[in-house]
Amino acid sequence: MAIPVLTLVAAGLCWLVALGVAQVRAVDAARETARALARDEDRSAALDLGRRVAPDGARFTVESGDRVVRVTVTARVRSPGGLLSFPAFDAHATAVAAVEDQP
Repeated sequence: MAIPVLTLVAAGLCWLVALGVAQVRAVDAARETARALARDEDRSAALDLGRRVAPDGARFTVESGDRVVRVTVTARVRSPGGLLSFPAFDAHATAVAAVEDQP
């Protein structure tokens, strides 16, 4: 009886770690993209930089406003499947950067 329970607990902990990693990757991707856009880099190059860091299938939203750039990253994280099916989770992160003055 204890072995199946321990297996479920271990699988649940692994799933929580995977969710945490996806959330951190979404935060890093939003920050990297916002920094690149604030430095006035090309938009496609900045998004490519963020996609290298982001979880697979992440969606980017970029808003430019009054001297600030806001980047939102959303990624759907699904369970690894198999016998255990955990619910999907949306990793979501927003980063804001002030537009830098060009010399």
